[in-house]
Amino acid sequence: MSDTARLKATVYVTGLENTVNDKILADAFLPFGEIVDITLPKPDLPSSTDPHRGFGYVEFESSVDAKEAIDNMDQSELFGRVIKVAQAKPQKDASEGLGSKRAVWESEGYLAKHAISEAGQTGTGKGEQATEAAPDRIQSLGELDLAGPKPA
Repeated sequence: MSDTARLKATVYVTGLENTVNDKILADAFLPFGEIVDITLPKPDLPSSTDPHRGFGYVEFESSVDAKEAIDNMDQSELFGRVIKVAQAKPQKDASEGLGSKRAVWESEGYLAKHAISEAGQTGTGKGEQATEAAPDRIQSLGELDLAGPKPA
């Protein structure tokens, strides 16, 4: 099964009670189709006493079964808690988005777009230098009155 087909056949389940385990989750989702795998991610901290992080993934044999599980189990109650069931999304690469371990200026093309040369010119986004210098921001403050902008 390809990665995209696996992703379409996988549902994300959140709002799980701490007492829920793989077997309980399998029993709850078995009526909707053949289950291939169940994953309950463990807490990040080794000192944590929680058995899982409150969410899990259920992978079905087919995407039709996953859709059926989403339609029937979303906003249902399991062990006294309302669970949310949705289509699983692909895991983000660790180098993209918030929380990445790389500074934004290290990404490819950022410096070409935002770099300032020694002459005070900014890049145009294509690695070329801008032809006209940026206006002096201090001089533009001279237009302001002490109490704010002048009425038009």
